[in-house]
Amino acid sequence: MTYDLSVINHRLSETPGDYVQESEKYFNSRVRKAADEIFNNIDQSPIVLLSGPSGSGKTTTAKKLALELKSLGINAYNVSLDNYFVTVDPVTAPRTPAGEIDYESPSCLDMTLLNSHFQRLAAGEAIDIPHFNFSQQARDSDRATPMKLGKSDIAVFEGIHALNECITHEHPAAYKIYVSTLTDITDGGEVLVDRASLRLVRRIVRDDYFRGADPQFTLEMWGNIRRGELLNILPYKDSANMTIDAALPYEISVMKQFTGGVFDKIQPDAGHYEVLQQVLDAFGRFETTDPALVPADSILREFIGGSSFEY
Repeated sequence: MTYDLSVINHRLSETPGDYVQESEKYFNSRVRKAADEIFNNIDQSPIVLLSGPSGSGKTTTAKKLALELKSLGINAYNVSLDNYFVTVDPVTAPRTPAGEIDYESPSCLDMTLLNSHFQRLAAGEAIDIPHFNFSQQARDSDRATPMKLGKSDIAVFEGIHALNECITHEHPAAYKIYVSTLTDITDGGEVLVDRASLRLVRRIVRDDYFRGADPQFTLEMWGNIRRGELLNILPYKDSANMTIDAALPYEISVMKQFTGGVFDKIQPDAGHYEVLQQVLDAFGRFETTDPALVPADSILREFIGGSSFEY
């Protein structure tokens, strides 16, 4: 799927507020459809698996899904698969071809515990969700979140590996969602900004604003992130019951206003800078849209701030 730059700019110059709302309405309609299908599947499984690559807006999607399910009388509890990371052991940790620890590998997850929790939740039993301390790169043995599902409860497990066959094979009845930016922006029939680059910009801005991550470090990680996506995420996307396009056609017209100071921190000799440069060159060809037009519950707010959700 593609969005044409001339159409985007025409709509933004004529009726920016309407165009923003139309874009949001389409995304929300997909989330609502997923909620309806989950409601109809609850007798088969109380587990929802939500996957997508980095920068897709999985967390916001899960939160919006929970609100839609609540309107149907279903309580949804969102669980990040990050909490199922195993304590990092430099000796046994998976490695990239360059010899670095591969944090994008599904081997970093405690699959045994995770699959046990799926089975116990489906059986109506209580579990204790672990807590992973990223600063210590270890599971926090003193922290855990108890959970037990009632007849009108759903657990949404969200993470990049949620659709990996190591997980879905053990619980095939779970409802599966894949969310990602699935649209390129074209100009004159040629791709101006591809869907992966859109996620890269989202991640760099979010990580700088809200996670204290150096933008250059984020960019230089991009190669291994993309490698992990191609190996461990994209092969399983077609197993999803519902696919949601998280790309908003207007978003670059807003996002470009948040990138100046962030991208200035990145040196031109940084790895994958050419990818970023292509996006930067494209920014000037987009109309500028007032960020105030972006709804507080928009998926875009996960990356630029001002969200009505807590992260």
